[in-house]
Amino acid sequence: MGNTPVAPPSGGIPPVKEVASATLEAYIRDAHSRTRELIDDLTDEQLMGPRLRIVNPMRWEIGHVAWFHEHFILQRVYGEMPLLANGHALYDSIAIHHDARWDLPLPSRSETLAYMQRVHDRLLERLQPGIASAVDSYLYQFTSFHQDMHDEAFTWTRQTLAYPRPRFSAASDPGPPIDADAGELPGDVSVPGGEFLAGAPGDAPFVFDNEKWSHPVEARPFRIARAPVTNAEFAEFVDDGGYTRCEHWTDAGWQWREAVQAEHPVYWKRDGEGGWLVRQFDETLPLAPHRPVIHVNWYEASAWCRWAGRRLPREREWEAAALGEPAAGEAFLAETKRRYPWGGEAADSARANLDGRSLDCVDVAALPDGDSAFGCRQMLGNVWEWCADAFCPYPGFTPDAYKEYSQTLFGHTRVLRGGAWMTRSRMVTGLYRNFFGPDRRDVFAGFRTCAIE
Repeated sequence: MGNTPVAPPSGGIPPVKEVASATLEAYIRDAHSRTRELIDDLTDEQLMGPRLRIVNPMRWEIGHVAWFHEHFILQRVYGEMPLLANGHALYDSIAIHHDARWDLPLPSRSETLAYMQRVHDRLLERLQPGIASAVDSYLYQFTSFHQDMHDEAFTWTRQTLAYPRPRFSAASDPGPPIDADAGELPGDVSVPGGEFLAGAPGDAPFVFDNEKWSHPVEARPFRIARAPVTNAEFAEFVDDGGYTRCEHWTDAGWQWREAVQAEHPVYWKRDGEGGWLVRQFDETLPLAPHRPVIHVNWYEASAWCRWAGRRLPREREWEAAALGEPAAGEAFLAETKRRYPWGGEAADSARANLDGRSLDCVDVAALPDGDSAFGCRQMLGNVWEWCADAFCPYPGFTPDAYKEYSQTLFGHTRVLRGGAWMTRSRMVTGLYRNFFGPDRRDVFAGFRTCAIE
């Protein structure tokens, strides 16, 4: 069979920049290597793990990642026969209920890894020298980014289950070390009001369906914190009885707190001397005061805001603070905006804590080169940031090839923006919209706040 697609995939392929096959090959190889680094040191028992609502059995998830590549590229674009006869019945996450994934007749560990390797090799064989087609440019990137998302999920699964901290053989950006202990960064910045364009422009090099498309929104002037809320700031709320006072919580948030009997962030515990320790993977360490609080859910973030007399930013405010620019000589927002908080250049280790390079958060004052035009720091990397909004489509939304990627979650989840320390820099921009249920505190999420005016 040649390398000409036999049929277009059902569903949309958005306009994207056609990229070099060498770039796509690098993405495929790197994602594959990262997955192996996240799983190879674990036992067969660990790869299945306990039946929990917030994680997948990792052996199933490995197969799902490989099947996703095969399904969208090798089968739907190139018409190839399945490499695994029952792959669809085993690994289609839309069709297979979460709780059933532990009960499936999964291939063994070695068979699963062999399947992943066969898909990997076939993907590389399909690539031809030069510039890839528009379809391949989109789908090879999308399925690689899908694998990046699951690599982040593998990482928080290791945290959830107290497995050892992962070790990566090489960072994608071998730059100078980040000043992880840079300290705190208090205070707010002012962002002017005005109309600007939220969402992805039509000439974006790559776009996820929930970013489509740019549309005018109005923002009133507001003040937003220069940095996310720190462990020390959140500890004040806990020490003041914040988890025992229902007036700080939304009704749904208090119901959640009562149901799980939460008294503090999920991985914190007292050190016996009035301070706090935190479990990071399989280690218990002193709580670093100036790191952003992490592993808190939307309910916890909202409760802290009520206690502190603050509020979560609306999504459009977050985007204005991260990507907006002041209009020349005027006290309002320019209609244009940046792709990254610092400008148009892609993320690197001088600007953002991404790619698992630090294997942890860094202090909120670190990485000043990544500041936005208004002086907000770390709006890309370190921790995902909860916004006030429910996750909803932009005007005129249409799904892309993976039609279930966003639309089944609209209205049922909350928005997070900005990426975390394990998020891949090739995938995340200032436009990226993440989404989780408001009760999820296993993910690498924190928050920053706005003044109430």
